[in-house]
Amino acid sequence: MSTVRTRSYSQIRQALLNREELALIDVREEAPFAQGHPLFAANITLSKLELEVYSRIPRRDTPVTVYDNGEGLADIARQRLQGLGYVNVSMLEGGLEGWRKAGGELFIDVNVPSKAFGELVESQRHTPSLAAEEVKALLDNEADVVVLDARRFDEYQTMSIPGGISVPGAELVLRARALAPDPSTRIIVNCAGRTRSIIGTQSLINAGIANPVSALRNGTIGWTLAGQTLEHGQSRRFADSGEEHRDIAAGDARRVADKALVGRATLADLHRWQQEPTRSTYLFDVRTPEEFEAGHLPASRSTPGGQLVQETDHFASVRGARLVLVDDDGVRANMTGSWLAQLGWDVYVLDDLQPAHFSEQGSWKAPVPVPPQAEEISPDTLAQWLAEGDTVVLDFTSSANYVKRHIPGAWWVLRAQLSEALSKVSPAQRYVLTCGSSQLARLAVAEVEAITGKAVFLLRDGTAAWIAAQLPLEHGETRLASPRIDRYRRPYEGTDSPREAMQAYLDWEYGLVDQLARDGTHGFYVI
Repeated sequence: MSTVRTRSYSQIRQALLNREELALIDVREEAPFAQGHPLFAANITLSKLELEVYSRIPRRDTPVTVYDNGEGLADIARQRLQGLGYVNVSMLEGGLEGWRKAGGELFIDVNVPSKAFGELVESQRHTPSLAAEEVKALLDNEADVVVLDARRFDEYQTMSIPGGISVPGAELVLRARALAPDPSTRIIVNCAGRTRSIIGTQSLINAGIANPVSALRNGTIGWTLAGQTLEHGQSRRFADSGEEHRDIAAGDARRVADKALVGRATLADLHRWQQEPTRSTYLFDVRTPEEFEAGHLPASRSTPGGQLVQETDHFASVRGARLVLVDDDGVRANMTGSWLAQLGWDVYVLDDLQPAHFSEQGSWKAPVPVPPQAEEISPDTLAQWLAEGDTVVLDFTSSANYVKRHIPGAWWVLRAQLSEALSKVSPAQRYVLTCGSSQLARLAVAEVEAITGKAVFLLRDGTAAWIAAQLPLEHGETRLASPRIDRYRRPYEGTDSPREAMQAYLDWEYGLVDQLARDGTHGFYVI
């Protein structure tokens, strides 16, 4: 029997300081992960490991260290990773508690490297900001001001500042001149909390835009805490920039990228790097998803630049890897690259692309292992079986999707807690598994068979097929066989977070610079 390799806190810390490649993976669900983890830990849950790991850890001999907090998930993850071809997998010595006992700093929340970096930027550059009350007074007095929302469009649609326009972060330098052509127009940049408004505001300042620019201090949280009303369901979006604005923005962005020491690369460099056996290379297209779908570089992933800076740990889960950025205008890749370089990444922008290189169309599809075989049934067959009885449906979708709508009578289960979940489900002669598309449910078929000893079937094309067949749906937390820990409820999303949670979140963000200093591994710098 082979011994299980372990890696200690001090070894991980030294590798980070040496800028060596490593993937430190927390395999718990997102909610417990958000309660405490190392700074550069990436959350790849055991439940979805096979569906995410190939894109997030592309090289199979990357040094991977997995951990949990004593739940027994990490050893299962280690074995699954080895089965998927990863040859350099270790367990974190002592798990999360071992990290803490060895003196390792623990960070709460998600996307912490980016959020902590945003606070560092503000503390060093004194990024200008205005309180919610000041911004509201400007709007009420019809001052010459434009509010640009740096979040994803779907977040903007949920709630926004009155009159705000959706301009996701990487688009700001490219679009701002068209939205505020008069240099005396004040630009306010907002997000939900702090990070994206700080980075967006500082992007415009770094690029040398003539307009006065300020962040909305504390974003929509600050607006809400001030007792002010948000808009919902808005659809105002940036317009295309003219050729003149684009050329000026491209020159500005290149100057900022050069100052941040962003590397330059050609397609030949990229192809050589993609063949390197000892180095991980990520290829990110930082334009809008719509532009990506219309035409993109083969093997690239759609990662709009603002979100890539905000969620780098999610997209590039190997710290120390090489990042290559793609756009077609010389603005978005250079501005995104400038921030990633300051975040300590080895980042390059592709310079010699022509329109013909954007030859692939359609959305990005994650690379996944060959899916296991499963006996599939149609929605009509399932409806008939449910009418006859003695059939249980297990739904592996996200808990939010399940609550929104699910097949009547279906139980919601977490794949990583399957045994515990099944002990709460009424026994049946047969089980039918589903999720949104059936992709995740397919992975659980053999596991449910092994636990129950009964016949297990897969709903072909998942709940989406059931909905398409216009069969009945149920909503709400009707049958939860697992706790809803698959997603951490961020205090800055939605419209019903308690004021105390919002304030606590802001207080936490203010303390991140001190935490970074205590941790000592970040390698961030601010231009």
